[in-house]
Amino acid sequence: MGTGILTIDLDAVASNWRALDALSAPGVETAATVKADAYGLGVAPVARALHAAGARRFFVAVAEEGAVLRDALGPEPAIHVYSGHMPGDAGILSHHALIPMLNSIEQITGHIEALPGHPFGVQLDSGMNRLGMEPDEWAAVTRLVMGQNPVLLMSHLACADEPDHPMNAQQLAAFHQMTDGLPVPRSLAATGGVLLGPDYHFDLTRPGIGLYGALPFEDAAPVVQLSIPVIQTRSLAPGETVGYANSWTADEPTRLATIAAGYADGITRHISNQGVLFHDDIPCPLVGRVSMDLITVDITHLDSDPETLQLFSVMQTVDDIAEIAGTIGYEVLTSLGSRYARRYVSGGA
Repeated sequence: MGTGILTIDLDAVASNWRALDALSAPGVETAATVKADAYGLGVAPVARALHAAGARRFFVAVAEEGAVLRDALGPEPAIHVYSGHMPGDAGILSHHALIPMLNSIEQITGHIEALPGHPFGVQLDSGMNRLGMEPDEWAAVTRLVMGQNPVLLMSHLACADEPDHPMNAQQLAAFHQMTDGLPVPRSLAATGGVLLGPDYHFDLTRPGIGLYGALPFEDAAPVVQLSIPVIQTRSLAPGETVGYANSWTADEPTRLATIAAGYADGITRHISNQGVLFHDDIPCPLVGRVSMDLITVDITHLDSDPETLQLFSVMQTVDDIAEIAGTIGYEVLTSLGSRYARRYVSGGA
C-alpha cells in the first residue's frame, strides 16, 4: 500500500464520551460535537460509535454536515447546527430535521418566516465576540423569541482550556444574566467547560476535542495511530544534504528512509528538522523539510530498514506534534488528509 494507514479506535472515542459524561450530574445531558467530519476522523463511523455509547444529541458546524450526519444516524437523534440558519438552508434544515442555533436578529426573523414552527435554538455571545447575540440584542427580542419556543440557549467559552483565566467566570456571569429564569435548557460547556466543573455544566454539555483523545482532556484515551510506509532507503556520506533548500546536512554516515506522506496529508512543514517518527518505541528524527508527498527520516540507529514508521502511536500523540509545530491538537487532527486509508477498530486492536 502506498498510503499511510490512519487507525481510529472507536472504543476509545466511546470511552472518552462516557468519561466526560461521568463528570457531570446525572441530570445533565452529554451531547457530542462531530463537526468537520468528526474532527477529521470520519463522521459516520464516529457518530455511530457515540450513539451506541449513549449520545442522543449532536452538534455540527453547517447544515450540509448535518445532512450527512442524519443519513448516518437515522431519524432519532437531535442534530444542532452551530452556524444557524444561513441563506438557502431552509430546505436542508426541514428535510433533515436539523435544529439551527440562530445567531442574530436577522437569522431569527428569517427562520421564523421561512420555517414557522420548525425547532431552533439560540446562540448568545457571552464575551467571545465570535457568534451569537449580544446582551442588548438579546434583551430586545427575548419575549419574541421565547414566544416561538426555542429548544436550547447556548454560548461558548473563549478560555476554558485555561482553568484559572478570569474570562471563564466573566462569561459564566454573563450567561447567567442573559438566561436565568428562562424556561429553556441551557448549554455553555464544550470539553474545556466540562472540566471546569458543575457551575459550567447547566443542562447540556457538548464535548468535542476530548472525544478524540486530545487536550485539554488529559485523561482521554488515545484515539488515533498513523503508520506511514517507507518508499525507499538510502545511505548518505558525511557532507551530503537532504531535501529542499539543503536544510539538513549529514555529519556522519547516515541511513535515510523516505516515507509516503507530507503536507498534502496534513503533516505541517513546521515540524521540518524538529519532529520524530517511531519504529515501535524507537524515535527516528525527521530530517530535511516536509514536502508535499514525502518526508525523510534518519534510521541510522535501527538494526534493519523498516517497512513503516509511525507518526501517531502510544509513543506520540497529536498534541505532541502540535507542540512541536506551535499549534494545537485540533488543527493537527482536522488537517489529516484524505489520502490516508482510514481503518476503524475496537478495543485498540
